[in-house]
Amino acid sequence: MKATVQGSRSTIRWGMALTVLRLLALAVVYLMALRYTPLEARQGAAQKIFYVHVPAAWSAMVAFTLVGLAGILYLWLKDERLDAFAASSAEVGLVFSVIILTTGPMWGKPVWGTWWTWDARLTLTLIMFLLFLGYMTLRSAVKDPAERARFSAVVGIMGMVLVPFIHLSVYLFLTLHPMPIVLKPSAPSLPPVMLRTLLAGFLAATITYVGFVTVRYGLACRAMAGRGSD
Repeated sequence: MKATVQGSRSTIRWGMALTVLRLLALAVVYLMALRYTPLEARQGAAQKIFYVHVPAAWSAMVAFTLVGLAGILYLWLKDERLDAFAASSAEVGLVFSVIILTTGPMWGKPVWGTWWTWDARLTLTLIMFLLFLGYMTLRSAVKDPAERARFSAVVGIMGMVLVPFIHLSVYLFLTLHPMPIVLKPSAPSLPPVMLRTLLAGFLAATITYVGFVTVRYGLACRAMAGRGSD
């Protein structure tokens, strides 16, 4: 058990190091977006939110997809570490979802003239947020670890299934939300300087996700080690 505790401490340290790195990466992205990336001709300064909003959406989708995959593996292997990772990823995904649902209206108001519309992609994103909010509520309500992990895995898989529909919603429905300009069948339709800033944002958001999940997973492993030593 000592090795498990030491391993969780090492995981937490790695996560903290990545968290420091992500602060530097975010500072670089914000500097690039505000100082070196030109204004978009029609949207003006509001378009700068793009460099936060889109990477946050990417990280949320990755987070919730991994929750579902970890849930599938847990139902197969019954390894509590998979459940701990899924819970950690869900928590971080919720944080990114909050960023999506706050920066989106801030960007939409000056461009669309409204803070919110029941657009297909916006509505599906809200449903995904509420689903994983329910996921966390479920985890706090069910006390038996095995039962909690099993129920959570099923909800996590349901959330994962929703992820591709969010991406495809702009193709499937008539929507105000713009079509993808990076993840599209042809080449990205962004000027190179904007694309570089966006890719830097993706990198910073990914580091943020990995750092936060690593810390949260390390804490969960330490808690499991503590239970095992009782």
